[in-house]
Amino acid sequence: MAGRVLRRAAKAAAAGFLHYSGARKAMAAYRRSQSGGRRILIVSYHRVVSDFTGELQRSIPGLLISQETFRRHLEQAHAAGFELASIGDAVDVMAGRRAAKKDLFVVTFDDGYRDVYRYAYPVLKQMGVPAITYLPTAFINTDKRFNHDRLFHLLRCVQERRFRPDYDTMPGPSVQLLGPILTGSKTVSAALDDFIGEHPTRVLTGIIDSLEQQLGGGADLVPEQGDVMNWDEVRTMARDGFEFGAHTLGHTVLTLEPTEVVEKEIVESKQTIEREVGIQVKDFAYCNGWYSDEMIRVLNQNGFRSGVTTEDLPNRVGGDPFALKRKVMWENFSLGLMGDYSSALTVCQFDDCFGVLGMSHPVLGHRPHILSPMNTGNVLVEELDAALAKATPVEVVDVTAPVIATEPRVAVAAPGAQVVVASNVALASEAAQPEELQ
Repeated sequence: MAGRVLRRAAKAAAAGFLHYSGARKAMAAYRRSQSGGRRILIVSYHRVVSDFTGELQRSIPGLLISQETFRRHLEQAHAAGFELASIGDAVDVMAGRRAAKKDLFVVTFDDGYRDVYRYAYPVLKQMGVPAITYLPTAFINTDKRFNHDRLFHLLRCVQERRFRPDYDTMPGPSVQLLGPILTGSKTVSAALDDFIGEHPTRVLTGIIDSLEQQLGGGADLVPEQGDVMNWDEVRTMARDGFEFGAHTLGHTVLTLEPTEVVEKEIVESKQTIEREVGIQVKDFAYCNGWYSDEMIRVLNQNGFRSGVTTEDLPNRVGGDPFALKRKVMWENFSLGLMGDYSSALTVCQFDDCFGVLGMSHPVLGHRPHILSPMNTGNVLVEELDAALAKATPVEVVDVTAPVIATEPRVAVAAPGAQVVVASNVALASEAAQPEELQ
């Protein structure tokens, strides 16, 4: 913990120095030259919420950003000299079909959460900023929740109830997910992020079904938050010029699925949006940020022009439009050492200063196709039980005074607020874990 405090302090201090000394602009110029004359920054968001502190008590932290911080991001990007552009503009500049007068800043949303319609869409419309939302179409017009949100909620229930699952009735890999959480060696979000990237959808749903049954069922085992848009809301945004891309049918990590599933998830998600909204779908977002040559082949054959990853690296003019790099953003990426919004830190994030300095470590999303994921469920339950006996459960505490963020994935409360401070690491469900220093 002390090491994290020191690193966070160092990063905040570095951001202040880089910003106010002018070194940040020099780093931006360096990245611009590396990128072929223009920077193309694509940023990814998930949920834009009105009450960040309140929502933090029940949701995956790394998916959240407050409406006010989101607005500040757009204002900050404009003030820093970016052109707030569409994904089509970015692809055209990368392909050399368009010459950009400024660096580009492209806003994207994954998953189609209703929060985007409620809180991001009004801000974007008011400011005249284009954006694209990638839709997992089997969830639109339903009351279903994503597997990552359902599992996060169930795992928190397991922690809070100090419940010991019966692994004999669960899918084999369940121990790989629950073991590290219950023994305290991993946080809920870190374990969940790792697990989702390694196991196909059928394993996730199997664990969800088993946990719900063992916990006794009931409406309280399904998260209230995390609802998605309906088609009328999508059409409303589309009429105002906002774009939509495909994000599979069932929010599926396709590198873990056979070719026939890859084709079905990509093609039918595209066709569904086109049928329901009356627009042409050209763009795709890879679930979990993972992609493969096989997926790119399917996108190419079915009329797509781009695919976005979650690799936090520079996009280069002339680069592959099916491996576009994105910076996944959430609230704490803009919080300074004292827990307040930091303009210096935000623009240093946008200008990739910490990447230039080697203070961040992006995780590559390109993967081989794994058709038969390795079963690691043969961990000895006896060893787990022994470790559980020594584990200290996560506690929920009240915060009644301002909190200094000593860990980038822990919430910072406003004065007088109540917030859950637990061992939950921020999880961007479609991204590699946020860098340790952020």
